[in-house]
Amino acid sequence: MINNMTGIILSGGKNSRMGINKAFLEIDGVRLIDKILRVFNELFSEIIIVTNEPLAYTEFASATIVTDIYKNKGALGGIYSGLFFSSNNYSFVTACDIPFLNKDLIAYLGKQVKNHDIVVPVASDGFQPLHAVYSKNCLAPIKRNLYADKLKITDFYKGLRVLTVPEEQLKPFNKDGRLFFNINTPKELELIIEKEIHK
Repeated sequence: MINNMTGIILSGGKNSRMGINKAFLEIDGVRLIDKILRVFNELFSEIIIVTNEPLAYTEFASATIVTDIYKNKGALGGIYSGLFFSSNNYSFVTACDIPFLNKDLIAYLGKQVKNHDIVVPVASDGFQPLHAVYSKNCLAPIKRNLYADKLKITDFYKGLRVLTVPEEQLKPFNKDGRLFFNINTPKELELIIEKEIHK
Protein backbone atom coordinates (compact mmCIF):
# COMPACT_ATOMS: atom_id res chain seq x y z
CA MET A 1 0.00 0.00 0.00
CA ILE A 2 1.08 3.55 -0.71
CA ASN A 3 0.24 5.61 2.35
CA ASN A 4 -1.67 8.87 2.00
CA MET A 5 -2.28 8.55 -1.73
CA THR A 6 -5.47 8.01 -3.72
CA GLY A 7 -5.79 6.10 -6.98
CA ILE A 8 -7.93 7.87 -9.58
CA ILE A 9 -9.32 6.24 -12.74
CA LEU A 10 -10.67 8.52 -15.45
CA SER A 11 -13.54 6.79 -17.20
CA GLY A 12 -15.59 9.65 -18.54
CA GLY A 13 -14.53 9.74 -22.19
CA LYS A 14 -16.99 9.86 -25.05
CA ASN A 15 -15.44 6.73 -26.64
CA SER A 16 -16.30 8.10 -30.08
CA ARG A 17 -13.61 6.12 -31.89
CA MET A 18 -14.32 2.87 -30.07
CA GLY A 19 -18.09 3.15 -30.07
CA ILE A 20 -18.53 1.51 -26.65
CA ASN A 21 -17.36 2.13 -23.08
CA LYS A 22 -13.65 1.31 -23.16
CA ALA A 23 -13.54 0.45 -19.45
CA PHE A 24 -15.53 -2.71 -20.17
CA LEU A 25 -13.49 -3.95 -23.13
CA GLU A 26 -11.87 -7.32 -22.47
CA ILE A 27 -8.34 -8.58 -22.95
CA ASP A 28 -7.85 -12.27 -22.25
CA GLY A 29 -11.34 -12.40 -20.75
CA VAL A 30 -10.63 -9.62 -18.23
CA ARG A 31 -12.23 -6.18 -18.49
CA LEU A 32 -9.87 -3.20 -18.56
CA ILE A 33 -11.50 -1.68 -15.48
CA ASP A 34 -10.96 -4.94 -13.57
CA LYS A 35 -7.29 -5.08 -14.62
CA ILE A 36 -6.74 -1.56 -13.30
CA LEU A 37 -8.67 -2.17 -10.07
CA ARG A 38 -6.59 -5.30 -9.34
CA VAL A 39 -3.48 -3.11 -9.35
CA PHE A 40 -5.11 -0.23 -7.49
CA ASN A 41 -6.55 -2.45 -4.75
CA GLU A 42 -3.00 -3.53 -3.90
CA LEU A 43 -1.71 0.03 -3.80
CA PHE A 44 -4.41 2.40 -2.55
CA SER A 45 -6.83 2.40 0.37
CA GLU A 46 -8.91 5.01 -1.49
CA ILE A 47 -9.89 4.58 -5.14
CA ILE A 48 -11.97 7.07 -7.13
CA ILE A 49 -13.57 6.45 -10.52
CA VAL A 50 -14.52 9.62 -12.38
CA THR A 51 -17.28 8.90 -14.87
CA ASN A 52 -20.27 10.48 -16.53
CA GLU A 53 -22.06 7.11 -16.38
CA PRO A 54 -22.07 6.42 -12.62
CA LEU A 55 -24.77 3.74 -12.78
CA ALA A 56 -22.50 1.59 -14.95
CA TYR A 57 -19.97 1.37 -12.10
CA THR A 58 -22.12 0.52 -9.09
CA GLU A 59 -20.68 -3.02 -8.92
CA PHE A 60 -17.24 -1.73 -7.88
CA ALA A 61 -17.53 -1.69 -4.09
CA SER A 62 -13.86 -0.82 -3.53
CA ALA A 63 -14.19 2.49 -5.39
CA THR A 64 -15.92 5.81 -4.83
CA ILE A 65 -17.81 6.87 -7.96
CA VAL A 66 -17.89 10.59 -8.79
CA THR A 67 -18.94 12.63 -11.81
CA ASP A 68 -17.30 15.63 -13.43
CA ILE A 69 -17.72 18.92 -11.62
CA TYR A 70 -17.10 20.78 -14.87
CA LYS A 71 -18.80 18.93 -17.71
CA ASN A 72 -17.36 18.32 -21.18
CA LYS A 73 -13.83 19.34 -20.22
CA GLY A 74 -12.10 16.11 -21.20
CA ALA A 75 -9.40 14.40 -19.19
CA LEU A 76 -8.37 17.68 -17.54
CA GLY A 77 -11.84 18.04 -16.07
CA GLY A 78 -11.63 14.44 -14.86
CA ILE A 79 -8.33 15.08 -13.12
CA TYR A 80 -9.82 18.12 -11.40
CA SER A 81 -12.83 16.18 -10.15
CA GLY A 82 -10.74 13.28 -8.92
CA LEU A 83 -8.36 15.55 -7.02
CA PHE A 84 -11.28 17.57 -5.62
CA PHE A 85 -12.94 14.49 -4.12
CA SER A 86 -9.71 12.81 -2.98
CA SER A 87 -9.16 12.56 0.78
CA ASN A 88 -5.39 12.68 0.28
CA ASN A 89 -3.06 15.43 -0.84
CA TYR A 90 -1.54 13.20 -3.52
CA SER A 91 -3.25 11.05 -6.13
CA PHE A 92 -2.05 8.79 -8.91
CA VAL A 93 -4.15 9.35 -12.03
CA THR A 94 -4.66 7.00 -14.95
CA ALA A 95 -7.22 6.39 -17.68
CA CYS A 96 -9.52 3.41 -18.05
CA ASP A 97 -8.02 2.44 -21.42
CA ILE A 98 -4.45 1.76 -20.25
CA PRO A 99 -4.28 -2.04 -19.86
CA PHE A 100 -0.68 -2.63 -18.79
CA LEU A 101 -0.18 -0.66 -15.59
CA ASN A 102 2.93 -1.60 -13.65
CA LYS A 103 2.37 -1.75 -9.90
CA ASP A 104 6.08 -1.29 -9.14
CA LEU A 105 6.33 1.84 -11.28
CA ILE A 106 3.30 3.39 -9.59
CA ALA A 107 4.88 2.68 -6.20
CA TYR A 108 8.16 4.17 -7.46
CA LEU A 109 6.41 7.35 -8.62
CA GLY A 110 4.65 7.56 -5.28
CA LYS A 111 7.99 7.61 -3.47
CA GLN A 112 9.17 10.64 -5.48
CA VAL A 113 6.50 13.09 -4.37
CA LYS A 114 8.41 14.91 -1.64
CA ASN A 115 8.35 18.67 -2.32
CA HIS A 116 6.74 18.19 -5.74
CA ASP A 117 3.26 18.94 -7.04
CA ILE A 118 3.51 16.64 -10.05
CA VAL A 119 5.53 13.50 -10.73
CA VAL A 120 5.24 12.59 -14.40
CA PRO A 121 7.00 9.99 -16.56
CA VAL A 122 8.52 11.16 -19.84
CA ALA A 123 8.68 8.51 -22.55
CA SER A 124 10.04 8.77 -26.09
CA ASP A 125 6.80 10.44 -27.20
CA GLY A 126 6.78 12.96 -24.35
CA PHE A 127 4.93 13.50 -21.07
CA GLN A 128 2.61 10.74 -19.83
CA PRO A 129 0.10 12.91 -17.93
CA LEU A 130 -2.40 10.07 -17.49
CA HIS A 131 0.17 7.97 -15.68
CA ALA A 132 1.24 10.58 -13.16
CA VAL A 133 0.97 11.75 -9.56
CA TYR A 134 -0.71 15.08 -8.77
CA SER A 135 -1.13 17.04 -5.55
CA LYS A 136 -4.10 19.17 -4.54
CA ASN A 137 -1.92 22.22 -5.30
CA CYS A 138 -2.86 21.50 -8.91
CA LEU A 139 -6.54 22.27 -8.32
CA ALA A 140 -6.33 26.06 -8.66
CA PRO A 141 -4.26 26.14 -11.89
CA ILE A 142 -6.41 23.38 -13.42
CA LYS A 143 -9.55 25.35 -12.55
CA ARG A 144 -8.14 28.46 -14.25
CA ASN A 145 -7.45 26.47 -17.40
CA LEU A 146 -10.88 24.84 -17.34
CA TYR A 147 -12.52 28.28 -17.20
CA ALA A 148 -10.29 29.43 -20.09
CA ASP A 149 -11.09 26.22 -22.00
CA LYS A 150 -7.38 25.34 -22.17
CA LEU A 151 -7.80 21.59 -21.94
CA LYS A 152 -4.36 20.24 -22.81
CA ILE A 153 -3.31 18.57 -19.56
CA THR A 154 0.33 19.66 -19.48
CA ASP A 155 -0.54 23.33 -20.02
CA PHE A 156 -1.27 23.75 -16.29
CA TYR A 157 2.15 22.41 -15.26
CA LYS A 158 3.85 25.79 -15.62
CA GLY A 159 4.63 27.36 -12.24
CA LEU A 160 4.19 24.12 -10.30
CA ARG A 161 6.92 21.92 -8.86
CA VAL A 162 7.21 19.23 -11.52
CA LEU A 163 9.47 16.19 -11.27
CA THR A 164 9.93 14.45 -14.59
CA VAL A 165 10.94 10.78 -14.57
CA PRO A 166 13.06 10.20 -17.70
CA GLU A 167 12.85 7.18 -19.97
CA GLU A 168 16.08 5.74 -18.60
CA GLN A 169 14.51 5.40 -15.15
CA LEU A 170 11.38 3.85 -16.67
CA LYS A 171 13.16 1.01 -18.49
CA PRO A 172 13.16 -1.49 -15.57
CA PHE A 173 9.36 -1.14 -15.42
CA ASN A 174 8.77 -1.17 -19.17
CA LYS A 175 10.70 -4.12 -20.52
CA ASP A 176 8.09 -5.00 -23.15
CA GLY A 177 7.63 -1.36 -24.22
CA ARG A 178 3.88 -1.30 -23.79
CA LEU A 179 3.55 0.36 -20.39
CA PHE A 180 1.87 3.53 -21.66
CA PHE A 181 -0.13 1.94 -24.46
CA ASN A 182 -3.77 2.97 -24.53
CA ILE A 183 -6.66 1.66 -26.59
CA ASN A 184 -8.50 4.13 -28.81
CA THR A 185 -9.79 2.06 -31.71
CA PRO A 186 -11.12 -1.47 -32.33
CA LYS A 187 -7.99 -2.13 -34.42
CA GLU A 188 -5.71 -1.35 -31.46
CA LEU A 189 -7.72 -3.74 -29.30
CA GLU A 190 -7.41 -6.47 -31.95
CA LEU A 191 -3.64 -6.03 -32.09
CA ILE A 192 -3.31 -6.37 -28.32
CA ILE A 193 -5.50 -9.47 -28.17
CA GLU A 194 -3.49 -11.03 -31.01
CA LYS A 195 -0.19 -10.34 -29.23
CA GLU A 196 -1.55 -11.78 -25.98
CA ILE A 197 -2.60 -14.99 -27.74
CA HIS A 198 0.84 -15.45 -29.32
CA LYS A 199 2.90 -14.61 -26.24
